[in-house]
Amino acid sequence: MLPFKKWVCTVGADGGNDAVRKGVEMAEKTKLVADIIDNLRRVFQAVNEQSKRVERETGLTGPQLWAIKMISEAAPLNVSELARRMYLHPATVVGILDRLEGRGLVSRTRSTRDRRVVEIELTAQGQDLVAKSPEVAQGLLVKGLEPLSEDKLHHIDDGLDQLVRILGAQETPPQLILSPEVNVPGELRDPLTENEE
Repeated sequence: MLPFKKWVCTVGADGGNDAVRKGVEMAEKTKLVADIIDNLRRVFQAVNEQSKRVERETGLTGPQLWAIKMISEAAPLNVSELARRMYLHPATVVGILDRLEGRGLVSRTRSTRDRRVVEIELTAQGQDLVAKSPEVAQGLLVKGLEPLSEDKLHHIDDGLDQLVRILGAQETPPQLILSPEVNVPGELRDPLTENEE
């Protein structure tokens, strides 16, 4: 038996019934729509399960744990650098840091080299938490997306933009994954071209 797509081409090439060809194309389109919806379900399920695990095991939201993981990899760092690493607006990161500092997991101190710069580091309690914490959904996404070619990233971005339009969510502020935090609208700033926060 011929593969599905080859069979469609063969029917058309032999001058086969137009109705049969259209029926086969419709069946293929229906399968594509079903595959897209199933893949979205898988994404939501994976993110939901990962976020619940993070909260259950650490008591933190996914973005909070992601922040301390980023800090643990590059401390000391400033708000702008952390925001760049997390693909978030600095004002959003400040809100996350406020909550982490309130829980005794991070500390913010003025740099001894430049008093305008505030450096962020983990406390001993924060380091202990990172050492035994699970992976974060946002971190998995970033690690999977960053190595892709620009063409593939544009392809994914175009597809997601289309889904956002289908859902009528173009004006919806981007809430962090399963968290009350909202990424403040605006462009991510380049920490190399501006004063630190």
